[in-house]
Order: sequence, then structure tokens, then C-alpha cells
Amino acid sequence: MSCNTCSTGKDGQPKGCKNNGTCGTDSCNKLTVFDWLANMTLPNGQEPFDWVEVRFKNGRKHYYKNTEKLTLSIGDIVATQAQFGHDVGMVTLTGELVRIQMKRKKVSETDEETLKIYRKASQKDIDIWSEYRDKEEPMKVKARQFAIDIRLQMKISDIEFQGDGSKATFYYTAEDRVDFRELIKMYAREFKTRIEMKQVGFRQEASRLGGIGSCGRELCCSTWLTDFRSVSTSAARYQQLSLNPQKLAGQCGKLKCCLNYELDTYLDALKDFPKSDVKLYTEKGTAVCQKTDIFKGHMWFAYEGEWSNWHVITTKQAREIIELNKKKEKVASLEEYASDLIADTKSEFENVVGQDSLTRFDSKGPNKKNKRNKNKKRRKPQNKKNNAK
Repeated sequence: MSCNTCSTGKDGQPKGCKNNGTCGTDSCNKLTVFDWLANMTLPNGQEPFDWVEVRFKNGRKHYYKNTEKLTLSIGDIVATQAQFGHDVGMVTLTGELVRIQMKRKKVSETDEETLKIYRKASQKDIDIWSEYRDKEEPMKVKARQFAIDIRLQMKISDIEFQGDGSKATFYYTAEDRVDFRELIKMYAREFKTRIEMKQVGFRQEASRLGGIGSCGRELCCSTWLTDFRSVSTSAARYQQLSLNPQKLAGQCGKLKCCLNYELDTYLDALKDFPKSDVKLYTEKGTAVCQKTDIFKGHMWFAYEGEWSNWHVITTKQAREIIELNKKKEKVASLEEYASDLIADTKSEFENVVGQDSLTRFDSKGPNKKNKRNKNKKRRKPQNKKNNAK
């Protein structure tokens, strides 16, 4: 969903809410939960749930206890408790749905280290927060250069300042373990703030930064996907996709999460197919499976020694031949079964809407140059006769 101010303008261009991540309805942000209980009132005597979901930069969310009994709604900017000082974030969910989200993410309500909300953010808090947010991008350029100078095999992917500017969290990715003690000293001298290094995976990095996938849509991990299940190449094999790393890899460099979306459907469809390593024994020879078509339910077989000639049969026919082979019986040949599937695939073009013929460019007209050459040849003998006279 999107807020009302995100509609298209008169010139056809999207207007956008222009709130830069602080949309009042919080429906333009990443990983947003729609509050479908917002219009419902609590029963008499029932107190509202005193926990609130607060979102920070790039979809990072935490749950805080509203000990001050503040009247909070979605979109409010609040100052929250942190390990040192305070942080500033935006309320993204209130009420009973917070209880459900906490239960789903296994966040305990009786935790001793429970953080709380101090107050609604004042204008001074917001100004300080915005000031440090503007420093993050130029700071990230310098941080990456420092890591390159001391030759550390790591990549600084993002920097997040705490709301009061007392701490900066550096998110980085690395293949192996990295000794960054010297790097932290350089950061502390240059940026003059408390430094925290936090390693994230490549999938988590893509979800934080966002982007556009090869499908043309925003990345699933940065919009709605929260659990990163492992993806293996067998998912591509079951779906008969070519094992091309450039096509199967996503923005993070790992296999695309969407390979798992339809995998269960393919596995259910493959239950009706015999195993591809099963051979069919006929009087003409032994046939080996070369290809399967899951959607049509067809299988292609080739005789041993005649690998260029493929014969297509249905899965039902393949199972019939396998059952006969189990009884030590052989069919005459696969051609008897394959002939039933031969169909005339030639389709004629019908000019139903007044279109031109599709073959109008196939027949070439007479070449004018050839006509001229023929006329010259005919004229040459006549000229010779005139000269003789």
C-alpha cells in the first residue's frame, strides 16, 4: 500500500510523499506491517499493549516498552533508550499486532534488558539526528579508503549513526575473519566518535541497501522477505534451469531467493515422472532419457548409439514400458508410442484485423539492374550492324 500523496501527477510523473523515510502512514517504507486492527476499539477495561515497534535506518526494527504511557501512533518520531545515550526512530506499529510480531520473532516481554521509550522526539532531537544522517555518505567513502590503504579484505557497506551522534555503527562484509583493530583506531582518530563494527552477510547487505532485481522489481529481501532460507543449485536443476551463475545469482552474489518460491510445485509435478536414470528396454535397443518437459508431461528418449534421434513419449507411456520391463517384457520400439504425439504444428496466418501478409517480404521483386543489363546486351548487336553499313 502507499499513502495518498504518492499518486501520479498531472504530467504522468509520480509525485511521491517527499518525506524521505518518515511517511506519516508508514506505508512507503521497507518491510512495513499493515495495521489491520487500527480501526477497532478495545473492549471495556482492556488496556492497550504497552510495547511499540520502532524502525531505524534501512529497515532495522526493535521493540521498546512504553513505560511513560505516551500516546503514540504510526509515524511518530521518538527518542528511545540505547546502550549509551539515546537513539531516534519512527514508530511503525502499535497495539496488539506488536504482541504478535514479538511472539513471531521470539522477543520476550519479561527480558531484564528491556529498552524503553523516553519521549516523543523534540525538534532539537530531529535536527541533530538529521545532521548526523547527512554525514554518513561522505564518511563511508573515507572509511572504505582507510580499509583499502591497510589492505583489509573487507567491504564497508553502510554506516549508521546513533540518534544523538555518540556512536557510529559500521556494517561490513567479508569472506573470512578480519583483524580490524588498527582500522578502529584510525576511525576513532578521524571521526572522533565511538566506533562499533558489525559484520553482516551478503544477503543482509542487499536487504539493507536495497536495489532492483533482474525481474525489474525491488529486491524481495528489502521489501517483504524477512527469513533467508538456504538456496542450493538443486532448486535450479529441479526447475530445469541452466546452471549459469550470472543468471542465477542475485544482487548479493548468492543464488536468488526466488528459486525457492515455485520449488514445491515442481517437486509435486515431478512425482508423476519416472526417474531420469531409468532405461527403457525395447526390441530395437535400449533407450535413455535425454530431456523432460514438466509442463506438458513429456519425456524425450534416444537409443544408445543413436543419440541424435530423440523420441518423445508421455509419462504415462513411459511408466507402461517400465512396468513391462519389470515383467521382463519388451515393446517393439518407441516409435509406436511417439507416433501418437506427432501433430501438425503449422499454423496459418489469418488476416482478421486487416493486417498485411506476414510473407509480403519473402518474394523479391524483379531487379532493375538486371533489366538494364539485359537491355544493353540487346542493343549492342544493333549498333554493330549500323557501323558496318
